[in-house]
Amino acid sequence: MNLSSLSASSASSHPLAPYGWDEGWEAEFAPYAEQGLLPGRVVRVDRGQCDVVTADGTVRADTEFVVPRDPMKVVCTGDWVAVDPGGDPRYVRLYLPRRTAFVRSTSSKRSDGQVLAANVDHAVLVVSLAVELDLGRVERFLALAWESGAQPVVVLGKADLVPDPVTLAHLVHDVGTSAPGVPVLGVSALHGDGLDALVALVGSGTSVLLGQSGAGKSTLANALVGEDVMDVRAARDVDGKGRHTTTTRNLLVLPSGGVLIDTPGLRGVGLFDAASGVGQVFSEIEELAERCRFPDCAHEAEPDCAVRSAVDSGELSPRRLESYRKLTRENQWIVAKTDARVRAERGRHWRRKEAEGKAAREVKRARYR
Repeated sequence: MNLSSLSASSASSHPLAPYGWDEGWEAEFAPYAEQGLLPGRVVRVDRGQCDVVTADGTVRADTEFVVPRDPMKVVCTGDWVAVDPGGDPRYVRLYLPRRTAFVRSTSSKRSDGQVLAANVDHAVLVVSLAVELDLGRVERFLALAWESGAQPVVVLGKADLVPDPVTLAHLVHDVGTSAPGVPVLGVSALHGDGLDALVALVGSGTSVLLGQSGAGKSTLANALVGEDVMDVRAARDVDGKGRHTTTTRNLLVLPSGGVLIDTPGLRGVGLFDAASGVGQVFSEIEELAERCRFPDCAHEAEPDCAVRSAVDSGELSPRRLESYRKLTRENQWIVAKTDARVRAERGRHWRRKEAEGKAAREVKRARYR
């Protein structure tokens, strides 16, 4: 047996294997193992502390030593971390480089990103059929999902509210046209319809459930886990929304294999530097744009615009083009705002350095007067 086979065998038999531990993570962690640190995966974060599952069980750890000013670098659910082997309290010393990260812009007016889940293989967008489909919102979620590096999956939840299979098939098709390259499933967590197909998709790797409050994420999580691990409350009939029954991001092991992260309902989903994600969601528009006369065509009044021609011929829907324009403008705005903030911070940094240097020179001159 060669060295790589031994490593794979060691990783597969590791107590953390059900949580996604593999030979890649084992190799990444090797330098920290030599320092006596313990590997673990963050299953929950709450106010500067987190629950970390380790080979010795789940421990409560403080993130005091990983508190950067950049919100993109704070510890989050799904991270693989190095924790102290003992002590009270224990501390997270660092987290391993993330393979993927689902990021949205914060709800504040600052141009910051917020990592909702790390090291995710499948981003499962749960859309409730209790309310009218909002294809624009689906496209927005998908742009972030593609940008994260994960494979998006769309679940049309509460499918039992659409008893006619033909109508359900039409809804699946409508969403599919807005989600090229993405599996779209009609699922009833209440009756189990479509659940087997979802289990097959998320049966390996790590999956994160995303969607608005009241979409049925917690009910779906309970169905996938096979027991009531998440609190569930009824959504309002008038708009399908509900209270946040899930208030933290929780990582759960699935009995059929794989790991699931349930998240609180998302009211706002702002893009954060998601140009490639937007391009993948609207891949047919990007392909059409390559045939436009001008490389910087805005697809509005320019001559020989292949995109506008596709709209005029009925090949491309006007709604789809307008959604593309909206998300592209928003992404360009957040990127420009982020760049401006970075430039401003860099300027403040160098001005501070210059002031410190000037003060040091003044002190030095004073000594020799």
